[in-house]
Amino acid sequence: MRHIVFALGVLGMAALSLLAFAVLRSQPAQEQEAPERLLTSQADTAFHETELLQEKPPRIVREETKGVYLTRWSAGSEVRVAQVLELARQGKVNSVVVDIKDSGGSVAYDSGVLEAAALGAERGNIKNIALFLERFHEAGLYVIARIAVFQDPVFAGAHPEYALRKESSPQELWTDNKGLAWVDPAARAAWEYNAALATDAFSRGFDEVNFDYVRFPSDGNLSDISYPVWDEEMPMREVISSFYEYLDAGLRNKVISVDLFGLAAADTWDDMGIGQVLEDALPFFDFISPMVYPSHFAPGFLGFKNPDEHPYEVVNFSLQRARERVAEFAKTRESAAKLRPWLQYFDLVDSKVSYDSSLIREQIRAAEDALGKDFAGFLLWNPENVYPPEEVGEITKEGVDAL
Repeated sequence: MRHIVFALGVLGMAALSLLAFAVLRSQPAQEQEAPERLLTSQADTAFHETELLQEKPPRIVREETKGVYLTRWSAGSEVRVAQVLELARQGKVNSVVVDIKDSGGSVAYDSGVLEAAALGAERGNIKNIALFLERFHEAGLYVIARIAVFQDPVFAGAHPEYALRKESSPQELWTDNKGLAWVDPAARAAWEYNAALATDAFSRGFDEVNFDYVRFPSDGNLSDISYPVWDEEMPMREVISSFYEYLDAGLRNKVISVDLFGLAAADTWDDMGIGQVLEDALPFFDFISPMVYPSHFAPGFLGFKNPDEHPYEVVNFSLQRARERVAEFAKTRESAAKLRPWLQYFDLVDSKVSYDSSLIREQIRAAEDALGKDFAGFLLWNPENVYPPEEVGEITKEGVDAL
């Protein structure tokens, strides 16, 4: 699976651990030390003690994924769950991604993680997680737990000592364009909390854990951010890469994946100001999932005034470039990571482009053509979680064969 963590990576994590005790600019040092010690103790306990829970046998990783996405709300809806089960029965999907911690910081079920309970993050959308997983597994579905990491208003609100603040008003939490608060990506306590949730998810029978929002903020008034832990000297990509190493070390022999911006697949120049570089993730994950949504590429990409109108070209170019970079990386370092993109199954409010089944099939064909023998499937992102069987059938019949 993933390669052995390099010694330098361990040293990098040690350096970041020291950063976690940095003093907030707006608060005295003595107010920071006690919360850090308490939180670390709780998170460490959750991270390691869940290994003592009954281990579920590992399931076969899908060679070619056909997956759909469920929010925690949909995961608690019998109608939405039944729809996915019917898709599986008809052979139209073989995988499902379920939010267990969403970008609002809410946890979908009562976990065994002490900090989640202490934060009041557990919402109980999934009443019986064992039965929930059993139903999906009996239908032959490969079940992926999704965790939104550093965009987390719940954790940030409960622990402002680790939250991004406004430089202009240090007593206020900084928020992005959606009004959501973020945790400092260099805060070790946040690493421990999210890793604990992942460990708990595996202990309950999830087949894979997918990490999203593993980055610095990309929108909002970025010039007004005050970081309580990050020293703003260590490159962003090194902070994020150290978190990758931490996950790999703590979740060894588990299947893990990470979501990257779609532009990270094609952009070879920098980390886009958010710390994401494709090559940095390759040694530490089983799957890399670029979010190659054509609507999210800026005007002018590949010379297109509106990339949203050219799904095949955008997806094909991005993944072809990513495949070339993976091959180049493999010449000097070991990596077993496979590219498994998120594809667009939604329309932007102000867009004239409707992503019907034909345009989604165009994306699938683009991914197949770009990745060739390395094609590992796809995940469909539909925030409304509406997947009519007849429409999904139209999407998949000319894409990946039913497994």
